[in-house]
Amino acid sequence: MMDWLYVILGLVILLLAGDSLVKGAVNLSLRLGVPALIVSLTIVAFGTSAPELLVSISAILDGVPGLALGNVVGSNTANILLVLGIPAIISVMHTNEHDTRASYVQMIGASLLFIALCSFGTIEWWSGLILLTALAAMLLHAARETRRHKAASALVAVDEEEIEGADPNLGWPKILIFLVLGLIGLPLGAELLVSGSVNIASDLGVSETAIGLTLVAIGTSLPELATTVMAAIRRQADVAIGNVIGSNMFNLLGIIGVASLVGPIPVDPMFFRVDLWVMLGASLLLIPFVYLGRNIGRAWGIVLTGLYLVYLVVALT
Repeated sequence: MMDWLYVILGLVILLLAGDSLVKGAVNLSLRLGVPALIVSLTIVAFGTSAPELLVSISAILDGVPGLALGNVVGSNTANILLVLGIPAIISVMHTNEHDTRASYVQMIGASLLFIALCSFGTIEWWSGLILLTALAAMLLHAARETRRHKAASALVAVDEEEIEGADPNLGWPKILIFLVLGLIGLPLGAELLVSGSVNIASDLGVSETAIGLTLVAIGTSLPELATTVMAAIRRQADVAIGNVIGSNMFNLLGIIGVASLVGPIPVDPMFFRVDLWVMLGASLLLIPFVYLGRNIGRAWGIVLTGLYLVYLVVALT
């Protein structure tokens, strides 16, 4: 029972600390004069993925790198099947209103690159450098495309109020408090989550990788799921597919890229034979929505959610 309490407490601390760090870092950067566009492409992206990053680093330092790899791959699978599936059951997601084709091709490319590096059996530091270089190239491309789009629209910069966590009325003392809470809470929450998850895996007789693919992956995907569900309730879930694509790219390139610099990440043979291809297969399910303009309706939502439940059962057995 205590292990489950550690997991729940760790998740709560991670979510609150991640939100606190994003709010503090975004407002600090804007007060220091960093362009809003750069803030939206870097600090927000890194900050919202801080829980997954800290969990992965903590898992490697604790000697359970399989949990780190399972967390990232499991989160990507959950982002597509669960984060898009459940909201679609609530409300139709009109994906044809947003062109995500370029980002989708990049996500598939990132997935294939990741799988290719996993084929070596271990993700070493040099693999991490390749992943981080690919991430930097994608961020640079996104920055150029955004500037081009803004120029074409006769808009010079991103409105600060459109950036997640930005608050023009937030004073310096509050900014520092948010930063401190985030920096203290993230490692604490990660340690609680990893410790509890490893003990639960041992009690259930399953591998740390399986727990990472399921329990930890769902937990670290909760912010995206909660945001998308609320957007669906408000009939504003149209941009969810773009957010999922961006999150998945950063998980593969950024989180594993940084984590592999902390220590090598062995790839279990079964993981390479099954779970990586499940992640890629789930990504390919988005083709009708990205290229054919199909909306994600209730039937598709049930299918996606059902597929994820099947995957959970298989992963745990």
